Amino acid sequence: MKKDIHPDYKACTVSCACGNTFETKSNSESLRVDICSSCHPFFTGEQKMVDAAGRVEKFKAKYAMK
Repeated sequence: MKKDIHPDYKACTVSCACGNTFETKSNSESLRVDICSSCHPFFTGEQKMVDAAGRVEKFKAKYAMK
């Protein structure tokens, strides 16, 4: 590898809009994010499947076995 071409890799504090903070490594000292794994619906289990205008039933009816 070539010397002195890579950025410094240092400890980084990540702050979320929900108030959660955690440490990681990055080339910047701090990061601010809008959403993290503590407040994202996919990771918290609060994700809901939305059926828009009965599309699931429409699909099932169209491809139903006779």
